[in-house]
Amino acid sequence: MPEEEILYELADLFKALSDTTRIRILYLLLGREFCVADIEHALGVSQSAVSHQLRLLKQAHLVKFRRDGKNIVYSLADDHVYTMIAQGMTHICE
Repeated sequence: MPEEEILYELADLFKALSDTTRIRILYLLLGREFCVADIEHALGVSQSAVSHQLRLLKQAHLVKFRRDGKNIVYSLADDHVYTMIAQGMTHICE
């Protein structure tokens, strides 16, 4: 059995994945990079809502960001995030 602290971190990871808007953002970022304005436009949600959800996704280490001029561009943190989403879809579609 893993240590209690690791189990809490795992539970926090699943909490970060428990919101439809956050899942939509992660899907949008599959293999691509987007700035907040592009995410806002693609999903039809407000800039403040996108920023809030991205903050939570960053805290969970699910997305990363880089500066591109005046914009901050977001992408998936690593291939593990893609794998979690793909496995989750496989699981629910069986």
